[in-house]
Amino acid sequence: MAEEVLLSSEKISGHLTWSLLVVALLASFGSSMLYGYNLAVVNSPADYIKDFYNRTVVSRNGTALDEEAVTLMYSLTVSPSGSSLFMVVWKGTLVNSTVLVFIAGGLMGFSRACCSPEMVIIGRFITGIHSGLSLSVVPMYLGEIAPKNLRGFLGLIPSIFICVGVFCAQVLGLHELLGKEEHWPLLLSLVVGPTFVQLMLLPWFPESPRYLLIEKHNVHATIEALQWYRAKCNIQLEIEEMQEEQRSLKSVNTVSVLELLMDRTVRWQVISIAVVNMGCNCHGLGARGGIWFYTNTIFENAGIPPPQIQYTTVGTGAIEVIAGLVGGFTIERLGRRPLMVGGFSFMGLCCAGITLSLILQTHVPFMRYISVGCVIGIIAGFCIGPAGVPFLMTAELFKQSHRPAAYTVAGSLNWISNFTVGFVFPFLQMSAGAFCYLVFCGICVAVAAYVYLIIPETKNKTFMEISELFNTKESAINSQLKMAKMNGYGTLENCTSAEK
Repeated sequence: MAEEVLLSSEKISGHLTWSLLVVALLASFGSSMLYGYNLAVVNSPADYIKDFYNRTVVSRNGTALDEEAVTLMYSLTVSPSGSSLFMVVWKGTLVNSTVLVFIAGGLMGFSRACCSPEMVIIGRFITGIHSGLSLSVVPMYLGEIAPKNLRGFLGLIPSIFICVGVFCAQVLGLHELLGKEEHWPLLLSLVVGPTFVQLMLLPWFPESPRYLLIEKHNVHATIEALQWYRAKCNIQLEIEEMQEEQRSLKSVNTVSVLELLMDRTVRWQVISIAVVNMGCNCHGLGARGGIWFYTNTIFENAGIPPPQIQYTTVGTGAIEVIAGLVGGFTIERLGRRPLMVGGFSFMGLCCAGITLSLILQTHVPFMRYISVGCVIGIIAGFCIGPAGVPFLMTAELFKQSHRPAAYTVAGSLNWISNFTVGFVFPFLQMSAGAFCYLVFCGICVAVAAYVYLIIPETKNKTFMEISELFNTKESAINSQLKMAKMNGYGTLENCTSAEK
């Protein structure tokens, strides 16, 4: 049976099957969407949560909190956005980590009844851990089960669902729905719904075929998984490609984070994921966090009545979803590099535009509308490419033995840069005002330049081919450095001879 199956393909590619699409939607719905939801869900009930903290402390101690203490407690509630600080494994992690969401949902849902701000903060911290796992495991899992001609499309589905999660939190947070004071614990605990659906259905789907063959050495399970995720053909060369990678890793075990950082053969890959992930979050938080500092002022200056601004914010969430869909449906046609270079460049232009418009709008009334357009442009540019492609790149730039450690590094840098910018931005805004967005502009331009000059296009290439591209690039760079050094010695030698 296995021999017959291994003789049925002429190219490593495949069509989008229902099983592939369903598992991608299910994994993203129950994990990635929660990350987006948790990013935005605390915005609407912010005043209610702060008031709850203050009233609880008054009932306990008889004295109210000062403004700085309330801000600190609320910052602890908002800031835990998650990090994958430990090695991750594949589909089983998605299923097992659902317990974290149920614990967090229970703590946040019953926090007001128990008069415990600590339950809210701990619940948010636990959802942060789950979000960190989701950011790593879902793109890695989908990148491994997808044929190479669909890896980009399926790899961006999680980022689309992150945008959907933000949009859902904005809609549910409207005053007409769950935006009232008595509903905020329910609003925070709704994360258990998608997780329950994922827990019920995802275990019925097979594990990653690449994981089963290379890590578990189970050829029979690999063939069954490929038959599940593919059409009846198109698996022979795919298995052969996985076996080639398995042979290349025969003497290499799954590496640790320290071993990854010390491995000179993947030096440029590690530098690349560091640049794109830190750049994405240093500006990504600017798009999702820092940009909102001015949003209400920008919308008010554009003539939008304050009661209507919440609906305008929901409109920006819809733009995020649309931009994410555009990126998902164009990545296999355009490639990864154009979406990254174009997205970061466009965001840099819009950041400079916001600075210019905020400075000039008191003298040139039309500039207030330019500032609205720049806000929308930053959000759209971020969601088309930089929001999701870095996670896809992390899967594509490494072989099986290095991929879990690479995602751990990427997730850690993701969280560190996210936390750093979130902590620094208020002080940067106070000292630089509207000019603070020129910092984000510089980051965007620098990352776009790095991607354009260093990272090769990975569209429609196998993991082995991508690894070879980086080996070739490193050899070329080393050769250029060696030639430059030799030419320098030769010049010195010639000069010495001439003097003699």
